[in-house]
Amino acid sequence: MIESRFRTRMIAPRSRQTGAALFVGLVLLLVMTVLGVSGMSTATLELAMAGNAQAQQQAFQAAETGIDIAISGGVFTTFESTTLPTISVGDGVVDVEMTFRQATGVPDTAFSLGVGTGAVQAFHFDVVATGQGPRGARSTHTQSFYVVGPGGP
Repeated sequence: MIESRFRTRMIAPRSRQTGAALFVGLVLLLVMTVLGVSGMSTATLELAMAGNAQAQQQAFQAAETGIDIAISGGVFTTFESTTLPTISVGDGVVDVEMTFRQATGVPDTAFSLGVGTGAVQAFHFDVVATGQGPRGARSTHTQSFYVVGPGGP
């Protein structure tokens, strides 16, 4: 029988095993947990910001649609302020108010529409639309324009 002297292993005495591997593992686990929680917090904040931006955009589009509806309706025969019923636009609503501001005379020599030989007037109107999107987002838009028509003496 050949005895091998290479088979003996060196075992560290128990007093030298201080648990360094456990400590390093716990520190790494703590760092990874802090990074994970920070990442989740950032993702949640970005999701809320994106939702708010979307709600603001919907309110903006509702106000623009309200102005388009008011102008395309052509209800500018009265010089009284007119408020349209609340209009539902997608997830939002819009309130529209049309107001007559003033009439301005335009001389025939500067501008001819073939409406006769009388003076021509430009009637100034304002349309104010307030759109409201989800989450209470609001957007108010004002559009001013002129309607040209026959004038006074």
